[in-house]
Amino acid sequence: MIELINILPSTGVREINGPRNPSIDSVTSDSRTVIKNSLFVALRGTAFDGHHYINKAVEKGAVAVVCERVPENSSGEVCYIIVENSARALGEIASAFYGFPSESLKLVGITGTNGKTTTATLLYSLFKEMGHKTGLISTVKYIVNDKEEEATHTTPDAVKLNKLLARMVAEGCNYCFMEVSSHAVDQERIAGLRFAGAVFTNLSHDHLDYHKTFDNYLKAKKKFFDGLDKEAFALVNTDDKRGKIMVQNTQARINTYALKSVAGFKARIMESHLDGMLLQIDHKEMWSHFIGEFNAYNLLAVYGTAILLGKKQEEILPLLSKCPSVKGRFEYVKSHDDALAIIDYAHTPDALANVLRTIHRLRKPGARIITISGAGGNRDKTKRPAMAGVAVSLSDKLILTSDNPRNENPEDIMEDMFAGIAEKDQWRVLKISNRREAIKTACNMLSPGDILLVAGKGHENYQEVNGVKSHFSDREEVEQAFKSREKK
Repeated sequence: MIELINILPSTGVREINGPRNPSIDSVTSDSRTVIKNSLFVALRGTAFDGHHYINKAVEKGAVAVVCERVPENSSGEVCYIIVENSARALGEIASAFYGFPSESLKLVGITGTNGKTTTATLLYSLFKEMGHKTGLISTVKYIVNDKEEEATHTTPDAVKLNKLLARMVAEGCNYCFMEVSSHAVDQERIAGLRFAGAVFTNLSHDHLDYHKTFDNYLKAKKKFFDGLDKEAFALVNTDDKRGKIMVQNTQARINTYALKSVAGFKARIMESHLDGMLLQIDHKEMWSHFIGEFNAYNLLAVYGTAILLGKKQEEILPLLSKCPSVKGRFEYVKSHDDALAIIDYAHTPDALANVLRTIHRLRKPGARIITISGAGGNRDKTKRPAMAGVAVSLSDKLILTSDNPRNENPEDIMEDMFAGIAEKDQWRVLKISNRREAIKTACNMLSPGDILLVAGKGHENYQEVNGVKSHFSDREEVEQAFKSREKK
């Protein structure tokens, strides 16, 4: 139990009405989870307005409410804290309620369109190998030292986020590496956190269903860097032209990395093979099991972050070369007759292009590339034609299929994608809405040496159709299809 006065935000409070200092047992923005002595924070969301649930929260036992406006018929027995921005207040309150856990950790946030999960996961693996108790908050999973749980969001809500960080502190973690999504920044989920550093990977077309314009998307990413303090570091990829924009107004120490342009941390691909690549990083060579230029950027970002956290090159590179690949990121399965399937999470035009260009450089002469691609339902529709256009331009055959259609008709999603394919290329495209059938069909089309890219879902082990999640794994489907090939 904690007194309300000890967790109120330091700024943005406009007025306090009612009992001034009740004791608080829990903080929540979900009226369904309110218990006796809760502090309820009413958020204005994209679909629901928490202000409509204030009276329900009070009925269930909330003794204090943070809101932007007090409801009619408000209870005189409840403390109402009127603030300028409820979402920001929630982040600051959650941080205070859990004892400001980010101040007891070296917390590093990774943001960008592509590469966040790989970079964060590699940093976690590297620092674990160095002997540090470490936490991870990623799209795939949350890890507190060695204890894992499946992720629900790329960046959790402010209460769960601070609760996770507090668990890390309680279990002796020194570091935490977390993905920071544009949604999380825009919705103030990271308000109240103190970051030791921030990493920018790249920026390309994504999430315009939420942000509406690319400029809004960019500003959401930039806001993360704007909020860093002068003790933090900002590490940005300057081969992406938006890298310099990210740090225009930051107080943090600015550092850069690149493969092609002038930067503080530099890398070069010396050799590239299907089982890995030889990199030169700051004039020292290292072998990695990771493949492709996009992964060279990820590895360099990890190296630069480790240096900025005080580690030495001679310690970093040998351990980094041993780091295992990340599930669902350029993960490959071989058939008995030397065909190859690559499972990858690529779900943006830029990510698809990066993966397919890497495959082009690695394939044997005469080998074909077959791509399976879909697009998520109830998400950014504007990227669908661009994804299909990129996929068909870099493939010998393209199969359009379902991803997670959610509440949309899969046939409509495929038509949106098909609209991006030039008439001259349409003969090379198949539409198979059933993803399992699409994978079977593609695997049966492969000849020895051919490469199949199954894009979009990567690590996911489910498919969401009409709001219902059912078990589905691209890797399992490919393995089963290859076993069927073997029997023929």
